[in-house]
Amino acid sequence: MTTLQSPTAPPATAVPTRPGTRALLACVAVASPLWAVVSLTQAATRDGFDITRHPLSALSNGSLGWLQITNFLVAGVLLTVGATGLRRALHGTAGGTWAPRLVRIAGLGMIAAGVFVMDPADGFPAGTPYGQPATLTWHSYAHFAAGSVTFTSLIAACYVLGRHFHRAGDRGRTIASRVAGTALLLGNGWAMSGGRAGTLTLAVGAVSALLLVAAVADRYRRRH
Repeated sequence: MTTLQSPTAPPATAVPTRPGTRALLACVAVASPLWAVVSLTQAATRDGFDITRHPLSALSNGSLGWLQITNFLVAGVLLTVGATGLRRALHGTAGGTWAPRLVRIAGLGMIAAGVFVMDPADGFPAGTPYGQPATLTWHSYAHFAAGSVTFTSLIAACYVLGRHFHRAGDRGRTIASRVAGTALLLGNGWAMSGGRAGTLTLAVGAVSALLLVAAVADRYRRRH
């Protein structure tokens, strides 16, 4: 008698993947730490820069401004391209559609923030009069608009990822996602209201949200 054998089922731990997914996730995982390290290093070393008075975007001005412009462009491109990896990794899960979309929008916002540079102000670069300019240039308005798009998208992405991890039963990452989103929401709100050291709270919030997104991407990169 011939014995019929059923096909061997794949291991339960196998994670379907597509070629290039790990590399795309690595783009997101690298973008945020890279932007944070380059920005904060300049904040600590550029003459006349005070993070309690100047936003990190102001580093795009001056003779070394090309460093921060490049930083915005590179990080933005990495997030925009890498969002495809997040879409693949989160496919079919809670937040699997909108989290990647929001990360991609944030990346496009960072690219625009690099292209459109804000005006020198409040003593930076060194030699710039203190206080805000009497009038703003069009590219400064464009920069602020790009920043608003980036921050809003990152805040929303963090909350969507919080829902994703909540549905997955991951309490630690749920809290981390919501804390990062709230840090940027409050930090940006405080800065926009003219609160004391608002540029510092904004920097803390932006770095927190970006690193959260990077940590999520790295988690799925390792799983693939």
